[in-house]
Amino acid sequence: MSGMRKSAILITGANGEVGHGLIERLSEESSDPIVALDLMEIEPELKKRCAASYAGSIVDRALMERIVSEYRVREIYHLAALLSTRAEFTPDTAHDVNVTGTLDLLRLARDQGSWAAESVKFLFPSSIAVFGLPDLETKRAAGSVKEWEWTAPMTMYGCNKLYCEQLGRYYANHYRQLAEEPSEYNVDFRCLRYPGLISATTLPQGGTSDYAPEMIHAAASRKPYACFVREDTVIPFMAMPDAIDAILSLARADVGHLKRRVYNVTSFSATAGDIRDRVAAHFPHAEITFAPDEKRQRIVDSWPSDVDDSWARSDWDWDAKHDIDATFNGYLFPVIEKKYAGA
Repeated sequence: MSGMRKSAILITGANGEVGHGLIERLSEESSDPIVALDLMEIEPELKKRCAASYAGSIVDRALMERIVSEYRVREIYHLAALLSTRAEFTPDTAHDVNVTGTLDLLRLARDQGSWAAESVKFLFPSSIAVFGLPDLETKRAAGSVKEWEWTAPMTMYGCNKLYCEQLGRYYANHYRQLAEEPSEYNVDFRCLRYPGLISATTLPQGGTSDYAPEMIHAAASRKPYACFVREDTVIPFMAMPDAIDAILSLARADVGHLKRRVYNVTSFSATAGDIRDRVAAHFPHAEITFAPDEKRQRIVDSWPSDVDDSWARSDWDWDAKHDIDATFNGYLFPVIEKKYAGA
């Protein structure tokens, strides 16, 4: 059967912010065909870059079986998720999508690896939401947080991501360890924890860190914006091109150099006030106010003000190309201005 099927890269959540950038880059840099999956039909421009696209849920097992009947999946970028804010309104659904969906894909990767007699790479973007600091005093004292510190998330999304990191470790290192014949081709699970991501090309989709991109898109489209966190709120951020670079760099790293399954990555930390000041300086007409939402504020306050990504730097030469100046002046402002120029 495997000889009849084409080798392919599977991307779930393909219509999302990371999915856009990943499909663009992989279609230019990889010879492997891309199979895209999302709840909604893939956007036409993205569809052109894919060998096939499917509209449906990752928990639809019949759909997943259809995909693997046609393609031998050798690499998976599992981006599909119900994000932090939306997940709090429907925690059971979030668990189903974020955990059951990931577990089903890990099983798929395991089966594909066994049939093809090679490990399938499984790239999993986790999140700063896996951290949970109890109060602002602790957050200030914690400084730059390592991968294993303060992992006590207070959101369903954070809990889901943290558990899926552990599932990935299990499928990579310990799958059926007591069996008489343990699996020879375990899943090559590789995970990075993104900070808040800021994209110039796609609109925010329900993340609790989305106040930063929301602020910029509102200013560029001349709409007033009331930021849902305090001015002094600080978390780490990353420009979308660096987010794509990070996941592709981890995917291409020599497995012999990887000492961890889960890596922090970051670029810069900034307060909501810092971001407002930069946006207001560039868009003098911007109307940005602060109207903290107590519940969402509590979530953001539980995330570290910075993360330590030294393991990623040493194991696979991670280095963000965009510091705060390059992110705003070289990426966000020019691209967003062009996007809204005709409006």
